[in-house]
Amino acid sequence: MITSSMATSKPQKKKMKRYYEEKDNTNEPEPSKAAPENDKILEDNLENRNETNSNRIEKPRNNKQISGATDPFPGSAPIHKKQLSKYDRPRKTTLDKTYMYRAKQQFKAHEEKVQLAVGLSARHDVLLPEEEGYLEADEGQDTCTISQEDIAEAVDITSGSKHFKLVLNQFGPYRINYSGNGRKLLLAGHRGHVAAIDWQSKNLNSEMNVMETINDVRWLHTHNMYAVAQLRWLHIYDSTGMELHCIKKFNDVLRMEFLRYHFLLATSSATGFLQYLDVSIGKEIVATNVKSGRLGVMCQNPYNAVIHLGHSNGTVTLWSPSMKEPLVKMLCHHGAVRSLSVDKTGMYMASSGLDRKLKIFDIRTFRPLHASVLPLGAGALCHSQKGLLAAGTGNIVQVYKDTHLGPPQVPYLCLSVKGPIHGLQFCPFEDVLGIGHGGGFTSMIVPGAGEANFDALECNPYENKKQQREWEVKALLEKVRPRKVFCVLYN
Repeated sequence: MITSSMATSKPQKKKMKRYYEEKDNTNEPEPSKAAPENDKILEDNLENRNETNSNRIEKPRNNKQISGATDPFPGSAPIHKKQLSKYDRPRKTTLDKTYMYRAKQQFKAHEEKVQLAVGLSARHDVLLPEEEGYLEADEGQDTCTISQEDIAEAVDITSGSKHFKLVLNQFGPYRINYSGNGRKLLLAGHRGHVAAIDWQSKNLNSEMNVMETINDVRWLHTHNMYAVAQLRWLHIYDSTGMELHCIKKFNDVLRMEFLRYHFLLATSSATGFLQYLDVSIGKEIVATNVKSGRLGVMCQNPYNAVIHLGHSNGTVTLWSPSMKEPLVKMLCHHGAVRSLSVDKTGMYMASSGLDRKLKIFDIRTFRPLHASVLPLGAGALCHSQKGLLAAGTGNIVQVYKDTHLGPPQVPYLCLSVKGPIHGLQFCPFEDVLGIGHGGGFTSMIVPGAGEANFDALECNPYENKKQQREWEVKALLEKVRPRKVFCVLYN
């Protein structure tokens, strides 16, 4: 039973008043004559305080200094156009009235982010002290006549040790792949030999023979895992050589490319399928039937992660996992395409075919800039971080400079190896070109090939185990969705 005393509510507490509020005069004596003057002074102080607070909010802090003088140079410091042109792209995305309003807003926001990144890169260019090297010959002498032994003797001991040869004539020819930071090297012989080494210290991490034909090999997001395209299926191994996974959905794989920012492994097979494997979850994302026969030529655009495929009818197609049809289909050669390569900026593509022509294409307009005829035709092509182009013709490697400015006449460097060339790749952040051939592996010094200044948060050649783990977690959190269209529109 509830009594009246239990139902009564508790007495409410008296609201506390501020010192500047009007006081209750019931229990206090009458104020003195000076009280109204004090209240007026309090009100004036409160009004002045509110005005100063509003002025602080409205006026930016940069307009006045501590001394009270105005800044004669307001805003950020201007950037020279020459520094901006170093990082800016020549053409920007422009949309006409045919596009939807939402698409225009998305491209406008993307363009603002790009311009912000370009401005920050140009502003901090003064903090990059390193400069890329180059090779300069004497008067009346070509640089292509300088041998690797002369270059190794002229440079310091550390740089000279980067030129070496590995005689592996039993299980060749060899396919090669450098890790993302350029520290590790992966060698895969066509007859089953696989080796992972630290090529700078010459330490062997793992070595094995899978007793099966190997078509290609690729490092994954770290140098602790790599993928091997064997005769039947795709296998994943760790750095010690232990098999982690066998993916039977990926059969008869010929070529592979790893998309670093999307954690996708793109594979092309002899059955004509282009497949994408998400290595973060270990599942197949997309499988597309290209309907163009055997897919033995593949490369990726490092700027937008679009896959380029070369076909036997002389055409090159561009693919994205979000599309079932090719983004672009272009006729490049009168015969079959032998090799493809796209530079770091994503604006120029080099292709070689059975017609023995080396062509340079502008991907922004999808038109050829120029073409040159090589004596034997290039069977392997590769671009460096600074725009050098390496072409393997038979057992000779030729390196060209500024191929987008005009047809190559005299090569920058030349080197003859023992055996037909099967794979080429420039080492990231190093002036080194790796050559896999029938007689083993050769490391070639190419001055001016690598990027001299690296971003430690992006790819750190000197990272320790803790930094590697932190980078892997951060990269997984920032992984780009595989269904997102990777292509960039050019007008």
